[in-house]
Order: sequence, then structure tokens, then C-alpha cells
Amino acid sequence: MTRRLEVSPASVSVAVNYLVHHGYVRRERDAQRRHDIYVVDDDAWYHAIVFSARQTLESARAAMEAAEALGPGSPVGQRLAKSGTFLERVVLDMMDSADRWRALLA
Repeated sequence: MTRRLEVSPASVSVAVNYLVHHGYVRRERDAQRRHDIYVVDDDAWYHAIVFSARQTLESARAAMEAAEALGPGSPVGQRLAKSGTFLERVVLDMMDSADRWRALLA
């Protein structure tokens, strides 16, 4: 595979680990050949969306906390509060939508 792609084995390893970490693929042990195989689940897109949404939700909540710390009446506090609220609501809608449509991946 690395020869065909003209990349180093380390580059492939980093890329695969990224995909595993973000939920696009999962690692399984092949007991017969004693090495790992990588499986793309039917709901890999669902897991990727949820992972991304959780990260964005953390950012939204951090923005709202910063808004409180800076003072909700200050211009920066107002901007952070609006941005945080916007992101939070969009992400929660996206997560609800992903849950609602997840059956399409089955």
C-alpha cells in the first residue's frame, strides 16, 4: 500500500490513527493472521458528526463562559455570548438530526 501511494509507512500509520480517533474506522484484531484490520462501520459518518459536534459544543460553551467572565454587558462579552449561543443551538440541532436520520445508515 505504501509503495502504491508513494508515502512512508509512518504517514499511513498517522492517517489511519486519525481516522480511528475520529470514528471513521475502527481497529479489530484478526486472530488468524495475528494483526489488526480496519473496519469502516455503516454508521461511521454518524460517529464522525457526533465527535465533531461535541468538540464544537465545548467551544460554544467555552465562549459563553468567557462571556460571563468578561461581563455580559461588555462588547466582547456580548459577541462571545451570541456566538456561543448560536454554535450551541446549531450543534444541538445537528446532533438531534443525526440521531433522527441515523437509521438511514443501517
